[in-house]
Amino acid sequence: MTGAERSGARGSGRVTGAVRSVGRALHLPVTGPARGIRKATHAHGAGESGLGKLIELHGVNGAGDVMITISLASTVFFSVPTDEARGRVALYLAITLAPFALLAPVVGPLLDRLPHGRRAAMAGAMLARAFLALILVGAVETGGIELYPAALGVLVASKAYGVVRSAVVPRLLPPKFSLVKANSRVTLCGLLATGVAAPIGAGLQALGPRWPLYGAFLIFVAGTFLSFTLPAKVDSAKGEDRALLAADPEHLHGPHRSSTLKRPGLRTVGPAVTHALAANAALRGLSGFLIFFLAFLLRIHPLQGQSAAVSLGMVAVAAGAGNALGTAVGAWARQRSPELIIVTVVGVELGVAITAALFFGWFFVAFLAAVAGFSQALSKLSLDALIQRDVPELVRTSAFARSETLLQMSWVVGGAIGIALPLNGTLGMAVAAAIVAAGWLTTVRGLLSSARHGGAPRARVA
Repeated sequence: MTGAERSGARGSGRVTGAVRSVGRALHLPVTGPARGIRKATHAHGAGESGLGKLIELHGVNGAGDVMITISLASTVFFSVPTDEARGRVALYLAITLAPFALLAPVVGPLLDRLPHGRRAAMAGAMLARAFLALILVGAVETGGIELYPAALGVLVASKAYGVVRSAVVPRLLPPKFSLVKANSRVTLCGLLATGVAAPIGAGLQALGPRWPLYGAFLIFVAGTFLSFTLPAKVDSAKGEDRALLAADPEHLHGPHRSSTLKRPGLRTVGPAVTHALAANAALRGLSGFLIFFLAFLLRIHPLQGQSAAVSLGMVAVAAGAGNALGTAVGAWARQRSPELIIVTVVGVELGVAITAALFFGWFFVAFLAAVAGFSQALSKLSLDALIQRDVPELVRTSAFARSETLLQMSWVVGGAIGIALPLNGTLGMAVAAAIVAAGWLTTVRGLLSSARHGGAPRARVA
């Protein structure tokens, strides 16, 4: 090789190296965070068990849902005068949440009968929302009636995904991982993804209401493919049976066993779980109530010096921060008595709600939202821990699916109360206190009794 050729080769090599360096620099803003996210979601054995992939999938789910929520909120709520907005939201509730109230009891049992198709069910829920997002593109611009059935479809698909996700988590636990810790990781990832996607969705919303929906379409399409990357054991139903959400354990062993197992309704899991489920239902109902009631109350009476949208956003941030803190505390307190945690957080929530009703003010409203988010997250993780502790593995997956459906129904009922109530702040906080009191007073005795006895003995399924 001549000197000129060697010099040319060295020059070509330098150019190639420079191109590669530039390529690495351009990819670093994408690949760097991606590696960091993958490292966090796959830590402590979550990568080997497959839990890390479910955590990432749940983050995608949260990002897509918030995109659709931003677009629908601006169309149904903020784009018209207050009186008309209330009528439109009432119509939205009637056409979407009312049919969902009839469909929700079917979702859990239906998915429970499809244990071998959980990945397909999650992918189907993602793909359905991607398709419905495209239908909503035209509806949000024209205000056509197709907005409501499409929104109903999004709601049902979202809740169906939630039910399947709860049923899948026990199949993906890493060694020495508690179920409450696994659920806290999944929930935290969903919250973080929602927090990242929300400002992006708001930016897209500034371009027009259809742009967040295009974003949701792309996100859910990605989620469809990610669903099939979950381990094959997600679709395994080995060793599973059906669970019963009743407080009478004799149905597993007594004379009613044969008739109970033939009945396609709820199935027995024990008194501690049912009392915890009732307390969680009250908190979930409070969540639905506060979302709809405060949305209109803050629009008419925003925080001092703030617009209605900013006021609602501040309360939403307070609730989200409380939820994230509750999830983190739940992971830390996983070895504590779940019954005592539920009794404590619901009792504190009741006290805050009563205080907000007696001394109504925007500080107490924001504080109530924050405590409600904290209590709901920590109480739900404690319910997960009780299901892990007291429900046999043979029926645990079924119990998760059915309990999640009941909690979603409680949210629907709370939302309906919130939209129907007169927009009086003191009255609203009093109703909020009554919702929490109904759940706390009816369950505190049973939960404390369960805590004293160290939980119900594990029942066996013959």
